Amino acid sequence: MSQTVRETMSEAASQAMSQAGEGSSRKERANRDGFNWGTAIAMGLFHLGAIAALFFFTWPAFFVACFLWWVSGSLGIGMSYHRLLTHRGYKTPKWVEYFLTWCATLALEGGPIFWVATHRIHHQFSDEQGDPHSPIDGKWWSHMGWILTGKSMHHDTTTLARYVPDLTKDKVHVWLTKYHYTSNIILGVILYAIGGLPWLLWGVFARVVVGLHSTWMVNSVTHMWGSRRFATKDLSTNNFVVAVLTFGEGWHNNHHAHPVSARHGLAWYEVDTNWYCIWALKKLGLARHVYKVTLDNLPPKPALLRDVKAAGVMAAAAGND
Repeated sequence: MSQTVRETMSEAASQAMSQAGEGSSRKERANRDGFNWGTAIAMGLFHLGAIAALFFFTWPAFFVACFLWWVSGSLGIGMSYHRLLTHRGYKTPKWVEYFLTWCATLALEGGPIFWVATHRIHHQFSDEQGDPHSPIDGKWWSHMGWILTGKSMHHDTTTLARYVPDLTKDKVHVWLTKYHYTSNIILGVILYAIGGLPWLLWGVFARVVVGLHSTWMVNSVTHMWGSRRFATKDLSTNNFVVAVLTFGEGWHNNHHAHPVSARHGLAWYEVDTNWYCIWALKKLGLARHVYKVTLDNLPPKPALLRDVKAAGVMAAAAGND
């Protein structure tokens, strides 16, 4: 996307917020709410652990970290939190849903209820006032500043009732949200018992840090740099590098144009590991009602969602397997 187009879109969004009399009030409210010292200290320790891992490198530890990165980032964040729980792009038996959700807790991005609520809010207000992590409020803010300041990841009961009623009624998802951090504690003990400090540092600390920044790049990088196939009402782009790092989540413009589609990489060259795994689940009989769009069956003009409740409209434009 050209710099001129990006600036024009950004200016238009800023003017719209100003006319509403709100400006960047979300960021201002976050600053008033204060700095999240607990989150910041935890992130700092994990980054120190990731740096320490460089001095304890072994190939077995590295390969274990790569495997767990795929488990947490692909099976977990991409397939579960995002495409299954947030957008309901496909359905699975409950035991598969719960297993994939547990995998997502290994990414240390919070429990499913708060993650899904935040992402549904993002789609409703993408790059407008109310978006939890838009680069309109600053590049650093969209990457991780929004987590370190304010309460964007800690919603009140009213917000949860509106955006995630499906998950708040599920006792297993409530439990996984409350104790989401325990998965990495259990994993850390197992890794240390098997491979010592190298496996712990690489399998938990380095892997979590790489995974966090990869996910955060979807919020920041893909809303600033990349190509745009669809004229969506936000700044979303398709970014190959981010797609590789997130197993397919970097085809963000495709996703914002067709959010319910379980397939994000629409062209043959748009690598989408998460979609390949969903396809495999379908072939194994573990996934059904898989909604997808392809370039040869797209409607003349893609729907541009402004409310999470309208997400079901996209099902009519997608193939239902």
